[in-house]
Amino acid sequence: MSDCIFCRIVKGEIPANKIYEDDLVFAFHDIRPLTPVHFLVIPKAHIPSMAELSEEHEAIMGRVMTVAGRLAREQGATDGFRTIINTGRVGRQEVYHLHVHVLGGPEILPGMLKR
Repeated sequence: MSDCIFCRIVKGEIPANKIYEDDLVFAFHDIRPLTPVHFLVIPKAHIPSMAELSEEHEAIMGRVMTVAGRLAREQGATDGFRTIINTGRVGRQEVYHLHVHVLGGPEILPGMLKR
């Protein structure tokens, strides 16, 4: 998708502070980090959201998740980290290209959700 910001990052049209790249995934630092460790892992293929995943995406999503864990530790989140996938409007997804936020650092976020 030519207008998708994450597709444009993958293509090198928009600069990003890249952490990792292979044939299936791309990882880069968030431009507005919320915690000392905050980066995104995205599939290179344009998948709008988690709601659009199918069996054909199993290898890609497996890679996304294994890369996320390894990079979290490499980036300094050795005592744990949080992964967040926002999906759709109600899930507060802002960019409609599936992405996993990885957040880490000392006492990163209290509890699961505010009640």
